[in-house]
Amino acid sequence: MKAYIFPGQGSQFRGMGLDLYKNGPAAVKKLFEQADRILGFDLTKIMFEGTDEELRQTNVTQPAIFLHSVALAKTVDDFSADGFAVSMVAGHSLGEFSALVAAGALSFEDGLRLVSQRAEAMQRACEMNPSTMAAVLALDDATIERICAEVTAGGEIVVAANYNCPGQVVISGSNEGIRLAGEKLKEAGAKRVLPLPVGGAFHSPLMEPAREELAEAIADTPFSVPRCPIYQNVNAQSVTAVQTIKANLIAQLTAPVRWTQSVEAMTADGATLFVECGPGKVLQGLVKKIAPSVATAGV
Repeated sequence: MKAYIFPGQGSQFRGMGLDLYKNGPAAVKKLFEQADRILGFDLTKIMFEGTDEELRQTNVTQPAIFLHSVALAKTVDDFSADGFAVSMVAGHSLGEFSALVAAGALSFEDGLRLVSQRAEAMQRACEMNPSTMAAVLALDDATIERICAEVTAGGEIVVAANYNCPGQVVISGSNEGIRLAGEKLKEAGAKRVLPLPVGGAFHSPLMEPAREELAEAIADTPFSVPRCPIYQNVNAQSVTAVQTIKANLIAQLTAPVRWTQSVEAMTADGATLFVECGPGKVLQGLVKKIAPSVATAGV
């Protein structure tokens, strides 16, 4: 069984989408032009010619990765409306929106608007609460969760935010919370605790203002039943019910990304090939660490 997976923030690169725009089908070029009109700024120019710093801005990064991922999906026969041949989809954080568009649950236009609103709401939440994230390497999940809880009980906020693969968990929280947790995690045996170049504490309680904004936007957006199940970050379970999909998208902003558990569930449900659809190869590497026996590929 074939599963398609869609990357999240951090997969961007200078020149992303340029070859696809120049050499892809006319329908793909139309998506890029459509995105510029909907967003009200020249996203494609930043993607093709922008600096690394410009591409790291949340309000640019998220729409850029979404656009690139959906445009790639449009080139894949498996996603054609009359011959849909995808057994399941999943996306890492932002990638859930790309997955939902590819699976027919959201229109491209509505998906892009939601991603843009999500990015701007997250940026505002970051400005309200100085915060950050860090990757913890080579330490078990239970120990990480225990230490995060201890630091939080002491008055700071820090939580496990991304369960990326065995031995790699990203923590998220206040600047001081991340510093204190980092010290304790190293004492507990973590190989490394690496600060991440992000603007805030994504997938933590500090994103609550953004969650409230996104909830309003999602409530006003039409969704359809997807053509195949989506395994969502919040519960790592197969979902097709529209109301559940919407609730999980909202909850995702303050809840952890359960990527390890999602890939395990997809494999248990029969996935034998994971195809990454979007910029980069990050998810292919994570899948190989989670489920070494499955095949991976990229679009």
